[in-house]
Amino acid sequence: MTAVRGETRARLLDTALGLFTVHGVEGTSLQMIADVLGVTKAAVYYHFKTKDEITEAVAQPALDELVAILDHAATMSRPGPRTDYVIDEFVDLVVRNRVLVAVLCSDPGIIRATDRILVGEESILSRLQAMLTGPSADEGAQVACQVALAGVAMVGGSPILVDMDDETLRHHLVDAMRRQVGRPRKRD
Repeated sequence: MTAVRGETRARLLDTALGLFTVHGVEGTSLQMIADVLGVTKAAVYYHFKTKDEITEAVAQPALDELVAILDHAATMSRPGPRTDYVIDEFVDLVVRNRVLVAVLCSDPGIIRATDRILVGEESILSRLQAMLTGPSADEGAQVACQVALAGVAMVGGSPILVDMDDETLRHHLVDAMRRQVGRPRKRD
């Protein structure tokens, strides 16, 4: 029974993400999610009490993966390999989650729902920047890092590049991010 509940929850989250991409978080109702799934609104409420809970749950796996990347990077003692690892893994995460990233970058509803996790002194974004720039980065390096992170996310989720294959996109994003944060291109 638990497996069925997990499958239903996964279908619900996939459906919600699909609707968020078309209608936005604010334009997607719990009833719309229920209608697409072919269930009652009460069935949706069984899994999630609010749309904000659904929104957070849609983003949570990718955020958890980003935290795992940062946790692993924190165990690496040499800054160069740590930065290379973070760049490669961050770009991989963006490319694997292109649809979610597009919504994360453009929809105020999902930005609001994930803001408490992403922003703040000990936030994911603060940790990510520290891994890429080091603890004593000057303002210019901090700005360049934020440009790189935002650029990778925006471009990785861009509908204009939807037809570009993942490996090509990944290659170009890694290259652009390396240039932006001042890391020379790795030899393949």
